[in-house]
Amino acid sequence: MNFASAGNVPTVSRQPPIRIGARGSKLSLAQSGLMQARIAAALGAPAGASKDEIEAFAPLIPIVTSGDRIQDRRLMEIGGKGLFTKEIEEALLDGRIDCAVHSLKDMPAELPPGLVLAATPEREDPRDAFISHICDRLEDLPKGARLGTASLRRQAQALHVRPDLEIVMLRGNVDTRLAKLERGEADAILLAQSGLNRLGLGHLTKSWIDPDACPPAPGQGALVIETRAEDVGARWLEAIRCRPTTIAVAAERGALRALEGSCRTAIGARATLDGVRLSMIVEALTPDGAQRFRRHGEITLSGADDAGEALALGLKLGGEVRAEGGDAILLPE
Repeated sequence: MNFASAGNVPTVSRQPPIRIGARGSKLSLAQSGLMQARIAAALGAPAGASKDEIEAFAPLIPIVTSGDRIQDRRLMEIGGKGLFTKEIEEALLDGRIDCAVHSLKDMPAELPPGLVLAATPEREDPRDAFISHICDRLEDLPKGARLGTASLRRQAQALHVRPDLEIVMLRGNVDTRLAKLERGEADAILLAQSGLNRLGLGHLTKSWIDPDACPPAPGQGALVIETRAEDVGARWLEAIRCRPTTIAVAAERGALRALEGSCRTAIGARATLDGVRLSMIVEALTPDGAQRFRRHGEITLSGADDAGEALALGLKLGGEVRAEGGDAILLPE
């Protein structure tokens, strides 16, 4: 199944280098490297440019974040998703970098004043991947098996299907989680297929979680370029944007905003675009997975402001889920 498409990247006239900030993890650097090549091409780097030539057009600046330094606790216990972006956004605001590359699913619903999500390229596979050495599907795990994840959403969705499972808190980068699985700290783990693909590890997946039955995190599989608000109209950004992905993730982030999405809320959202028809599923679950609140909706885009209409759909469906679920969907502090 191919969720991403490639195309010719238009170029713009040469301008000063664009300094790219990103987390220093192996996955982040792999993802940022993909965007670095795209940005360099948009700035005028020649086809088949060497690594040094690409670096001259778009130097990559790794930044260690608080979320990377603290690996022994859930994000909700230490400040939430913003810990993966705080230091990078500070560098962006004070001019040490010109843009930042993030996994969109790691971005909080609200951004610091003066910063915007300026461009989203083609989306990778948005599904959750199931990896285990004892069976091929989540449904086939033995009774009481240990499922490793640090995601409250994945925990709640798994327990909704298999309330007998034991959830093992498993943070760290992809290699760390895979190593913990090898050491027997869990019987199975759930990871984003997009990250596995970008690391060349897609072959490790035994099966995928159905994205309609269990929607992934809002924005999962998509990268995003964050810039200062005054730079959002830069021509090189237009060369990076993918319209279908932009529309879909606008809807998903609308749901995220309506549900006050954080690491304390188990939220899934999936929007798909078929021509001018945008379909969406939004759900929120109680942390133990016992209750699930879910909405589905469709709209026909008018062409006047497609991203705005998508956002409105996400806000509407997310608001309905929030009204029904109330405080039950929040993890107690």
